[in-house]
Amino acid sequence: MIEVRPFAGLGHADHGWLDARHHFSFASYLDRGRMGWGAIRVWNDDTITAKSGFPPHPHSDMEIVTFVRTGAISHQDSLGNKGRTAAGDVQVMSAGTGITHAEYNLEDEATTLFQIWILPDETGAAPSWGQREFPRGERAGRWEIMASGTPEADGALPIRADAKVAAATIPAGQNVAYPADPARHQYLVAPVGRIRINGVEAQPRDGVAITGETQIVVEALDDAEVVLVDSR
Repeated sequence: MIEVRPFAGLGHADHGWLDARHHFSFASYLDRGRMGWGAIRVWNDDTITAKSGFPPHPHSDMEIVTFVRTGAISHQDSLGNKGRTAAGDVQVMSAGTGITHAEYNLEDEATTLFQIWILPDETGAAPSWGQREFPRGERAGRWEIMASGTPEADGALPIRADAKVAAATIPAGQNVAYPADPARHQYLVAPVGRIRINGVEAQPRDGVAITGETQIVVEALDDAEVVLVDSR
């Protein structure tokens, strides 16, 4: 099953400093048919204006993956962690028993990012945070695993969930294949470029919900970048 969820039909909240699109129910946007996909609970497509951001606020028992598309986000938290994650790179926060964090765009330009929340396999673990650079050129024409429940095997940032977050850049006319388990749930978005997934076309920033497939072939109709989450 492959279902395209057009960008124009996503939940929308414009707070001035933050323009957010919600692939799943979030905050004041409620769609009981879109409460999540497998263990994926949130996928927000955020644009944060320059010199603004999310003030300190708490989370618990959630794996939060931030994929920065343009600009950069600066993080600080109650554990004393601080860091700047730039375009193409990823940060991961395991909220566990509880963590308070702030995310600011300290740049002179807008920052765009995907914020992805995944339900953990177990609750009550110690909170943690980490980030890594993932040069876009190293995933040209192939999938790169950026966050994973089996980080040692995937060379990725660790998350406490049976899930993987992957990305690929695909030149126009080429494709990449992802081996899928039909019992699992995959969700993908191309922030840039039109794509075709197993013959089904999607526009930039559309959501694509997938299950029941043994292989996912993503063809780039334009030069494209794709972010995919594979979860239980």
